[in-house]
Amino acid sequence: MTTTGKVWFVGAGPGAADLLTLRAARVIAEADVVIWAASLVHADVLAHARPGAEIVDSSQLPIEGVRPLYERAAVEGLIVARIHSGDPALWGAVQEQLDLCHALGLAVEVVPGVSSFTAVAALVGRELTIPEVAQSVILTRLEGGKTPMPPGERVREFARHGTTMALFLSAARSGQAQAELLAGGYPPETPVVVAYQATWPDELVVRCVLGELEATVKAHKLWKHTLFLVGPALAAAGTRSHLYHPGHFHTHRRAEPAARAALRRARADQPGTGRPGTGRPGADPAGDGR
Repeated sequence: MTTTGKVWFVGAGPGAADLLTLRAARVIAEADVVIWAASLVHADVLAHARPGAEIVDSSQLPIEGVRPLYERAAVEGLIVARIHSGDPALWGAVQEQLDLCHALGLAVEVVPGVSSFTAVAALVGRELTIPEVAQSVILTRLEGGKTPMPPGERVREFARHGTTMALFLSAARSGQAQAELLAGGYPPETPVVVAYQATWPDELVVRCVLGELEATVKAHKLWKHTLFLVGPALAAAGTRSHLYHPGHFHTHRRAEPAARAALRRARADQPGTGRPGTGRPGADPAGDGR
């Protein structure tokens, strides 16, 4: 079966309508049908919909309730903008809809959106990947909720890495989250950012330490639409990336010889970097941007 209909899965970002991408705004403006969840997406994004577009609130509909809209799109050649909060790739329940659209012969395309974890990092003015402190970001949620976690995916095990973690969908069980993060090895004084409705008009962003996470969440009566950022990068300072260091070179810039030599000496003095002056045999330590 072939059809001229198409479904766009559009990332609405964390909430603020002006954090939509230009592509997302264009797709919504061109759609015949706009499907959005009032429980998750801010109503301001609907300002991009054209006059006469059919607007459907899916917050009370299972996928079986949305299916007739996709079937109509296939039969009538309609363009549908299905708006998802944040980025559709993260906890968006998109895959089953993609499978449905493929079965109906509909063309599909995904428009990425700004995720809430990057929006929260921007709100508190922090980089999540600080040189020499944290170079990885773990995105996960607490096990034991409505949707089972796969075997081997436990917050406690992820916490053993000690790097930056973004913990979604876990505020209703803040005590369990705190216990698992501590059991995994984060010290009680590890900095935490608790963010409710990030970039919405009623947003709340609170800093605390891990040992006070449960008390902080309960004091503010938070249980949904809340994200935790955890890790030492949230309070780190004093390190420097090589990317803009005068001793770093790349395709578009030569290194300053004296600064380059200083970088090589500094790297040679660091424990665990391999043979003197190298990060690994044959590597140039000043050639790594981070």
